[in-house]
Amino acid sequence: MRFLHLLLIATPVFAAHSGVPKVRTGPELSDIALFVMAAIGVFLIRRAMRARFARKQKD
Repeated sequence: MRFLHLLLIATPVFAAHSGVPKVRTGPELSDIALFVMAAIGVFLIRRAMRARFARKQKD
């Protein structure tokens, strides 16, 4: 368990870069993944809210 805590604390060190910016030519893969995850989240929340309100109207 302590190893996991140390790993979580040290994670920003592994993400370090050289400091030289690169030219962006388009969206990165992480940008696309973030958008997809957000869209899935919105879809799931809307579906859950519709089901919740449909149950309330039946009662």
